[in-house]
Amino acid sequence: MALSGGVDSSVAALILIEQGYDVIGVTMKNWEFESAGGNLTTESSCCSLGSIENARMVAAQLEIPHYVFDVSDFFHEKVIENFKSEYLSGNTPNPCVRCNSLVRWATLLEKEEVFDADFVATGHYARIHRSGSKSSAELRMGIDPDKDQTYALWGLKQSELEKTLFPLGGLSKPEVRLKAEKAKLRTSKTPESFEICFIPDNDYRRYIRDNIEGIEELAPEGDILDTEGNVLGIHQGFTNYTIGQRKGLGIALGEPAYVTEINSIDNTIRIGSKKDLMSTDFSLADVNIIDNSRDGEKFSANVKIRYHDKGNEAAVQKGSDGKWSVRFNNPVEAVTPGQSAVFYDADRLIGGGIISAKQ
Repeated sequence: MALSGGVDSSVAALILIEQGYDVIGVTMKNWEFESAGGNLTTESSCCSLGSIENARMVAAQLEIPHYVFDVSDFFHEKVIENFKSEYLSGNTPNPCVRCNSLVRWATLLEKEEVFDADFVATGHYARIHRSGSKSSAELRMGIDPDKDQTYALWGLKQSELEKTLFPLGGLSKPEVRLKAEKAKLRTSKTPESFEICFIPDNDYRRYIRDNIEGIEELAPEGDILDTEGNVLGIHQGFTNYTIGQRKGLGIALGEPAYVTEINSIDNTIRIGSKKDLMSTDFSLADVNIIDNSRDGEKFSANVKIRYHDKGNEAAVQKGSDGKWSVRFNNPVEAVTPGQSAVFYDADRLIGGGIISAKQ
């Protein structure tokens, strides 16, 4: 059981024990605390010093063994280096997706073999439906739409899902809190963690300044352009901006202005109106299809392009060249390279990919 030190994983472990499982708690140390900056001790920060201590205390309360594994080198290679390189490319990455697909499950399944366990489990709000046949595990949304976390799990493989349990998929957050309070778990009142785990102060701009050597030369000041290419002002380094950003531009157009494009090669950002922020087509990289019956086909899906997006109907297609693309039925706002596009059929997750470029 992946114990993060929050209320969700604590209750997930409790549920597994109540269901009769022999549970082993595993906590991962993902990043070097001394190099991160920001608030290192907050209990709400995933993988922080405080959360590791919380995980240890909860394991003691539940009377289960607990182990902490330092995977910081692996995490740095797979997640943090990608995070920095994506920003230097003008993209806006989602490190949680990359952590789940490349670090968390790889580590859990490795430890599963070490401990001769049958399953791995996490506190994600998601469900797995199994029909009993091979390669039949379906990833479905948690029943609490406000807490569903399948958006960050699209990179998992069938072989990983077949060995995974999500004890919280059928519960709402208030129900989880109540269960933790009744069990008097140490983490029952632990606040939500919304920040990126290795940026505990939630200031990614500060993190990039502190952790990318020569950032002033790699992402210097440059031109702010309008949609026609006219120079309107000077930006403070393209890594400080994201698609759809409205505040902090220092430009007056007589109407609300938004960042519509970030060009790391030309060292420019473009701004425009809300209409200029809309688009229908984009390409994808690193696509993973969980529902194997859809692989290689053109299919319709509800596509989400950000975490709390309700999704929009679109056509998803793999071309003859092997490249994937998405076309929305109607224009959507702020398609952002580096973010995930995730495909759903009702509550079932079909797959997903990384937005590579608007078309």
